[in-house]
Amino acid sequence: MKSPSAVNLHKTILVLLIISLFFMVSVLPCHAAKDPAPALSVYVGSLSCKPCHEKEYASFTAYAKKSNSYRSIERLQKGLNDQDLKKCYSCHTTGYGKPGGFISVEKTPLLKNAGCEVCHGPGSIHVENAKPASIIAHPVIQICAQCHTSEMIQAFKFRPLIHGGGH
Repeated sequence: MKSPSAVNLHKTILVLLIISLFFMVSVLPCHAAKDPAPALSVYVGSLSCKPCHEKEYASFTAYAKKSNSYRSIERLQKGLNDQDLKKCYSCHTTGYGKPGGFISVEKTPLLKNAGCEVCHGPGSIHVENAKPASIIAHPVIQICAQCHTSEMIQAFKFRPLIHGGGH
């Protein structure tokens, strides 16, 4: 039979082991139990859409004025200061001011025009998995209204049409 001091020692060791195990489980992260963080879709440019959406891409580049929207900035940039130019970028480029969006013609040339992703959202995940759920398949008027404001309509005398010339 074990002595009382040996039993107490075993109990103490057992309690310490349980406390240590509890501490490890509650403090250390458990990567296996958690879902990985969802990937952030970033802008890839309209050319990335062309392989799967060839007809829509051809129509967009032929008829949608926004497919060449950076030309407006080039025409007017001599008379604009840096702050005014940045205001133009938000509507005349793809994703300006957003993660992975337009930075400059030199750094992000594929995003210099207002492309497919202005209406359909960043496309990197959709390009990878081709799932309709990974892109905005059917844009709503609120997306158009981000740039086609009443102030801009009056200033530039244009009429915004949902899907007008887009596809």
